[in-house]
Amino acid sequence: MTKVYYRPIPQGGLPRPEGALPLCGGPLWFTHVERLTREGAQVLPADQLPEDWQRRICRPRPAIAGLSLDVPRVMGILNVTPDSFSDGGSHDAPDAALAHARAMIAAGADMIDVGGESTRPGSAEVPVAEEIARTAPAIERIAPLGVPISIDTRKAGVAKAALAAGGQLINDVSGFAFDPALAPLAAALAAPVCVMHMRRAPEDMHIDPQFDNALLDTYDELAERIDAVEAAGIPRARILADPGIGFAKDVGHNLQILNRLSLFHGLGCAILLGVSRKRFIGTVGQTTTPSERDPGSIAVALAGIAQGVQMVRVHDVAGTAQAIRLWQAVQAGRA
Repeated sequence: MTKVYYRPIPQGGLPRPEGALPLCGGPLWFTHVERLTREGAQVLPADQLPEDWQRRICRPRPAIAGLSLDVPRVMGILNVTPDSFSDGGSHDAPDAALAHARAMIAAGADMIDVGGESTRPGSAEVPVAEEIARTAPAIERIAPLGVPISIDTRKAGVAKAALAAGGQLINDVSGFAFDPALAPLAAALAAPVCVMHMRRAPEDMHIDPQFDNALLDTYDELAERIDAVEAAGIPRARILADPGIGFAKDVGHNLQILNRLSLFHGLGCAILLGVSRKRFIGTVGQTTTPSERDPGSIAVALAGIAQGVQMVRVHDVAGTAQAIRLWQAVQAGRA
């Protein structure tokens, strides 16, 4: 039996035409959908959207970690690592981490994502004790600033220490497949989570990635991980879904997924998009230096927001926040 998927084709601005359906309770709407199968695609009026898909796509997304999701949100990246691909070693001391968090909040960050283990292609696993020693002190220093903090980890021990230090959300690049204790911990602590799509592990994910259909394979595999997390006791209302751009995907795979990113609203979760300074940005944008990839990163983040993404994970908070303000003004037709 042919599996069918429906992708809303988002539009924005006012006035919203009669009969247009709302997209996840945010600023966008849609009058047409793309009916997708592995054999092809067809554009249909939105009134032909099946009821179960309409319910998942149209219902407003609940607040996550106290943040409403009716406007685009910015998650600022804080790597407290010596070896992250973009800024490793820049913020790995607690004072430096605190200063950078303050700067990102002043620039418009709605949430700070603290990570103590590099997940760049080819990176090695960091022991739990070492990862805790990197992340927990930084989170403890940042927590009084009053902005929600997520812990970027695959490990229950690290997440438990981070939440005890003041963290609120668990962001797992493995989609909660690495440590079987992590999802039950999040459920027990009623912590919201981000479930990301990734195959294999950072050590080898970059070696010859293959998909039959990058978009639909990623959707199906991410749906399976979200179902597993939900079965562990975490309601879908507390789940962010991340398609894992750059993780076990080549340039072509990334662009295929980004081109039809609004399909992922069918998961019934808010979407987080993390593309900042990734290698494909440099490849397409023709720059090898990660810090020079911010213009391309902002361009892709805005393309995602135009497809209804609720949160973007970025290095350049100031530039991204400014771009979003301009995008919102253009959508509204006023400042």
